Amino acid sequence: MKKKLLSNALVFMLVVATALTGCSGGKSKKDSQETKKGETTSGGSVVVGITQDLDSLDPHNTAYAGTREVLFNLFEGLVKPNSDGDLVPAVASDYSISEDGSEYTFTLRDGIKFHDGNPVTVEDVKYSLERYATGSSASAAFAIFEEAEVVDDSTVKVKLSTGNTEFLSELTCAILEQANDGNEQTNPIGTGPFKYKSYKPGEELVVEKNTEYWNNPYPYLDEVTFKIETDVDAAVMELSAGSIDILQYLTTDQASTLGDDFEILHGSVNYVQGLFLNNSFGPLKDERVRQALSYAIDKQSISDFLFDGYSHVIGTNMIPAFAKYYNEETENTYSVDIEKAKELLADAGYEDGFDLTITVPNNYEPHKGAAEIIVENLKEIGVNATIDLVEFTAWYDDVYVGRNYEATVVAVDGTLSPSSWFEKNVSTSDNNFTNYNNPEFDEKYNQAVATTDDEEKITLYKELQTILSDTAASVYLEDPANIVAINSKLGGYEFYPVAAQDMSIVYYEK
Repeated sequence: MKKKLLSNALVFMLVVATALTGCSGGKSKKDSQETKKGETTSGGSVVVGITQDLDSLDPHNTAYAGTREVLFNLFEGLVKPNSDGDLVPAVASDYSISEDGSEYTFTLRDGIKFHDGNPVTVEDVKYSLERYATGSSASAAFAIFEEAEVVDDSTVKVKLSTGNTEFLSELTCAILEQANDGNEQTNPIGTGPFKYKSYKPGEELVVEKNTEYWNNPYPYLDEVTFKIETDVDAAVMELSAGSIDILQYLTTDQASTLGDDFEILHGSVNYVQGLFLNNSFGPLKDERVRQALSYAIDKQSISDFLFDGYSHVIGTNMIPAFAKYYNEETENTYSVDIEKAKELLADAGYEDGFDLTITVPNNYEPHKGAAEIIVENLKEIGVNATIDLVEFTAWYDDVYVGRNYEATVVAVDGTLSPSSWFEKNVSTSDNNFTNYNNPEFDEKYNQAVATTDDEEKITLYKELQTILSDTAASVYLEDPANIVAINSKLGGYEFYPVAAQDMSIVYYEK
């Protein structure tokens, strides 16, 4: 039986790897994403610009993808993602999965320690999983978590109320020290390559090398400062001035202003950027109106204008990197057809158009740029759209949590579990901020999560994408290009298929 369990685990790893082809997506003039053996050097410090503050230092209580990108350097789960999209052992050294996907058994890594020097125990693992499961930020998939059973001093068994062969990706949730309970916000302690040094809200988070990190020789750097600059234009100026070494999510125009002191890397954000629609708002309740918006918006022009065409134009709430599950046919559901859009609006009773407010967070320039193009597109069908540019925290509270909006341009992410990309469209989901309600979608989603047959999963996930596209749940625009500027003295930077800026692999070149 043990041999079969391990085989099943390996099959899952292959599923993830083959599903996520091309996720790293990095290219540069000098191929600086590829770590060049013999050319790395240890030591030094780096300043990384980030355009929003952290919503929490407690990894079990974060909602922002930008926060997860940073905390990736401090915390690890039993497994963690790498830049190829594989889930690899981290706090655990190996694992097995039962044939029905209802039990996951983990062996702790020998000698692994927390940042304060204390050893990681099975009791810490049990505490962490149960703490995350009861927290407000736990994913919906964790609803089937039943218990973490301590088998012996080095073994923990995770039991689920029902089988789920995708649950491994949920076990990337951070393993915390039980003795530090209650102090996570002021003294975060994890097992990652860097440990906490200081935090000034609205200004910076500073982390330093974890000299006892289990994965030698990482990290190379001695210290990393994540400098918070919510004004994107100011961040680009600081980059040009040399006070920031790395800044991501640039437009091609912003990147073109930088000199030879920086390498420009092109990858994929691996997010779904869209004009997300509040399906409970007046005109948008009507599927024909949503379809009309989809016919009116020129997605390719958004990619061309903002990213010189580097983005992948999409038609559904899934990223192309999930190659096996991605339904590329949805890319062709809508093409620009102004007459068709006007006809649909007239059929829905809006032949004279209507007013639409597009709420846009101010921390990502491509969202604003996309919204400006959309406003011009919608004028052609009589829809009077205006942009309400707001602070990201206000956007999160009012739009994502409060659902008090009409439309918004933003990007949403998911995990290495395919279901995570669709869960936010389930009618009963806490993070269904578009108020999408489709019984057929809900039924197929539940079937997809429950099945252990991968071929059936592929079929069902593609059907879910078709439903979202055909009903125009929102206007899905692109998987945006991630244009990153990095100091030309640095190497090793890689793109990840999830929210992560892995500074452990970055180094100063000799």
